[in-house]
Amino acid sequence: MTEDAPELRASDADRERVAEVLRDAMAEGRLDMEEFAERLDATYKARTYGELAPITRDLPDHAAPKVSMTKAPVESGSWAGRIVGGEGSSSGAVAVMSGFQRKGRWTVPRKFTCFAFWGGGEIDLREANFAAGEVEINCIAIMGGMQVIVPPGVEVVVRGIGVMGGFDHSEEGEPGDPGAPRVVVTGFAFWGGVGVERKLTRAERQRLKAERRQEKLERKQSLREIGESYRDDVHDAHRKMLEGHHDLMRERKRERREERDRRRHGEY
Repeated sequence: MTEDAPELRASDADRERVAEVLRDAMAEGRLDMEEFAERLDATYKARTYGELAPITRDLPDHAAPKVSMTKAPVESGSWAGRIVGGEGSSSGAVAVMSGFQRKGRWTVPRKFTCFAFWGGGEIDLREANFAAGEVEINCIAIMGGMQVIVPPGVEVVVRGIGVMGGFDHSEEGEPGDPGAPRVVVTGFAFWGGVGVERKLTRAERQRLKAERRQEKLERKQSLREIGESYRDDVHDAHRKMLEGHHDLMRERKRERREERDRRRHGEY
């Protein structure tokens, strides 16, 4: 947590990062249920960095969330740039009669284990980095549900077991892009379910929408130009037809005039 700016207001994202650390700590046995509930309540009530900092102070240093005062740039380029190695941002998540989310810019560890009991969770990999070329998302859903969201281009393998529940296999079989990570979804669902879906990021959807809008405008412009060209051709043909008609009428008038002159002079 930012120690040199305790008076600055914390954001919802800052509070959520602290909440994730608390959930991880409870999953690892560092906090019991009562301590977890007390600290989670204090987290969502905190208004400044100074109020958030003590909540995770006695937890391992690697778990303490870092609050950046500037927004990190979104990485771009090949998949290789998103396979970064290391241990990952967190090793798992827990939802007991509640919910959890992992989304945005985070690093997926080699194995991420999540547990939901009468609750649910969302594991969104669309903007995530990956600790390895193959990662495992281990989902245990007891009377609850989880949703794994992957970006297009990622290969998905589902190996979970469902008892009066199920795992979604609809995204299997699609080959991944060259260099893209492989996501293996494992686990157990009892009276619950684990869904897997491919979705574009909001920025990508907006980009594609802008491209489609531009293509539509270009088609309209092209049709307008074709219409204008057709109109010009019709006008030109009509003008030429009128000119031809006028020339014909003038020629007939000339012929009739010459005919009258010949009759007048007794040529007949």
